[in-house]
Amino acid sequence: MKPKAPISPLEYTRRWWMRTLVAVVLVFLYMPIFAMMLFSFNDSKRTVVWEGFSLQPYRDLLQQQTLLDALGNSLVIAFVTTVLATTIGTMLAIALWRFSFRGKAVLEALNGLPIVIPEICMGVAIMIFFNAINWPKNLPWPFSLTSIIIAHTAFCFPFVTLVVRARLAGFDRSLEEAATDLGASTWQVYRDIILPYLKPGLIAGALLAMTLSLDDFVITFFTSSPETLTFPVKIYSQVRMSVKPYINAASTILILVTVAVTVAAAWYYQRAASRNGQK
Repeated sequence: MKPKAPISPLEYTRRWWMRTLVAVVLVFLYMPIFAMMLFSFNDSKRTVVWEGFSLQPYRDLLQQQTLLDALGNSLVIAFVTTVLATTIGTMLAIALWRFSFRGKAVLEALNGLPIVIPEICMGVAIMIFFNAINWPKNLPWPFSLTSIIIAHTAFCFPFVTLVVRARLAGFDRSLEEAATDLGASTWQVYRDIILPYLKPGLIAGALLAMTLSLDDFVITFFTSSPETLTFPVKIYSQVRMSVKPYINAASTILILVTVAVTVAAAWYYQRAASRNGQK
């Protein structure tokens, strides 16, 4: 008897039981989110009983000034964190890609720590650090958000480093050598060759950092104060009492923004990769 040929992974996707299993898992994961989004349009003060379609929860959301202030804090933190994390992550990625130096392996391992360790451990560590150095409190806005921005930057820039370094893996160094032979300085090589090549990775990394900052709860919980609450922390504080319909509306908006940013990052990165493949 001839030995049976190995089944390719694509063959499994054509089998009904595999498709059924994937469908069940997806429904289990995403049904609660869809249910919450549906009930954000519920015309009822009880969030578990459907009584008709209404936009009243979204109108009520506009009346929650403290929640809107928390949303403003989250947007400011996400913007500043994105700029800092993208800058630091890009510089680290270029350094790890271009240079060989003592302790490089240790630096690579340290860069992965914020990704693999539990967020609660990182949040507690940052809180202890700020307390140890007597970080100033009661600063005026927006300087009062500095501690959260530092914590978010420390958490987000390793993700940017991974994305940018993955982009650098396909860089043709002969372009750099040709530019140097033609008289280009090191700064001109970075500005005119490397940075334009990194543009898709930079945008994808920046959008990823923004998404992580907007969604983060655990680290923010340990580094925020009553005057610097962010959107996720404020929602959590209100959910502990009871789930109001406008909380579902606020959560729906946050999910849609996060999904939009994530899809935009993935779409842009894939489009840039396909263009480079065609070239």
